[in-house]
Amino acid sequence: MKNFRTISETIQFAPDKMKKNGLFESDRMFCDLYCFEPGQAQAPHTHEGSDKIYFVVKGRGLFQIGQEERELREDEIAMAPSGQRHGVSNPGPDRLVLLVFMAPKPSH
Repeated sequence: MKNFRTISETIQFAPDKMKKNGLFESDRMFCDLYCFEPGQAQAPHTHEGSDKIYFVVKGRGLFQIGQEERELREDEIAMAPSGQRHGVSNPGPDRLVLLVFMAPKPSH
């Protein structure tokens, strides 16, 4: 496992759906880059027993956490606590890149 990474070298997009690009992973956590083309989304879902952090690296996105929806831009961050329904969409027109941490790492 690499202990050091360069985010700009890890960014990759997919034309059909949001792309998850792994940065770090252990038995206890993971850290990914989520890359969204305009119009792509991560459907709302929950994780029991794990907290998720979203940090906006580039672009802007709509974040749903629980009953709240908010637009976040570069250098803004949000947390989806365990059991809270959460999802992200990129309304465009630009690409969206998120740094995502989750701990403890889900077992699925």
